Amino acid sequence: MSDRLQSLRERLDLVDRRVVEALAERQRLVEEVATLKADPQLLLRDAARERELLTKISSLAEAEGVDGYFVESLYRSILEHSVRFQAASQRLLRVAYQGVEASYSHAAGRKHFAASPQEVQFVGRKSFAAALDALAGHETERAFLPIENSVAGSITETYDLLQRTDLHIVGEELYRVEHCLLALDAVPLERIRRIGSHPQALAQCGNFLQSLGHCRIEVEADTASAAMLVAEAGDLSRAAIASEEAATHYGLHVVRRDIANEKENFTRFIAVAREPQPADPRLPHKTSLLLTIAHHEGALTRGLETLTRHGVNLTKLESRPLPGRPWQYLFYLDHEGGLHEEHVVRAHAELATHAEALRVLGSYPQNLPGAKTVSPAAIS
Repeated sequence: MSDRLQSLRERLDLVDRRVVEALAERQRLVEEVATLKADPQLLLRDAARERELLTKISSLAEAEGVDGYFVESLYRSILEHSVRFQAASQRLLRVAYQGVEASYSHAAGRKHFAASPQEVQFVGRKSFAAALDALAGHETERAFLPIENSVAGSITETYDLLQRTDLHIVGEELYRVEHCLLALDAVPLERIRRIGSHPQALAQCGNFLQSLGHCRIEVEADTASAAMLVAEAGDLSRAAIASEEAATHYGLHVVRRDIANEKENFTRFIAVAREPQPADPRLPHKTSLLLTIAHHEGALTRGLETLTRHGVNLTKLESRPLPGRPWQYLFYLDHEGGLHEEHVVRAHAELATHAEALRVLGSYPQNLPGAKTVSPAAIS
């Protein structure tokens, strides 16, 4: 080896050492930032700050004769690590949901994550998509969304959003929905002229609303938001359909309880994470699949028969339009059993031979009616 080459390698070693030392110094500063961000009102990720930093870094790289895209890619990895480091150091589990405090999503989330060993902070978002974006963007560690109701059926928006992400279902919660009519005070029904709530809640209380006849129905973003608007308006002729918890939270009076058409009304929620969670074999599991089947006679039937042959019990089958292929469909399947069970793995392997595509959306502890909730955060 020439003296010149040896000298250059030694200089490179010194540069590499300085790079590592700089990263270590950056990590120590990030640790100080994490301490300051212990305030739950502060988000772990500042998107505007990141964009500004990446633009500046790219320009600095170009000025030094280094490819800006290459350096920007490196810094994206550094920033991702910084966010994960801050989240881990805080031992805080942030959960994004659609709505505001005391909504059914918020209440179900509190029930689901009650067993978490971490401190849990709930972060309300305006839409299901925004809740998943918060998770994908590392602003939270979980998203918590409704996916079906025992009366109204599937919540198709949630299914469609899951299909477009690389996120994973890691838990479920069955939550009993008990709709109440809330107002500022114990006013008679005849005095109420406006009733607001989420469209699903309004539909589920259709018989009660029709019996009133004299009220104007108003659609709101969620049940708790409707209750909040009643509290803020100070109008005795205005009411909301929401939970008793929302009445307590916003200082309202329960005018009438249990006003839904169906008294046995449950909503199933799912907990979503960026990565799958390890299975606890002591617990019964459920697995959710996304299946695309070739569009020819008998293809779906033959695919589903594989589950039966391997002793896998199908609990739900939902079809949704296949994007870009009019009048063709993809299928969402739920079945009993988890990926840690050999017969499930064998069933999936054979099912894949009948499918154009097979994706596991998640394998997670099953929340059986009447069973104690097991939070995935308590298992991981």
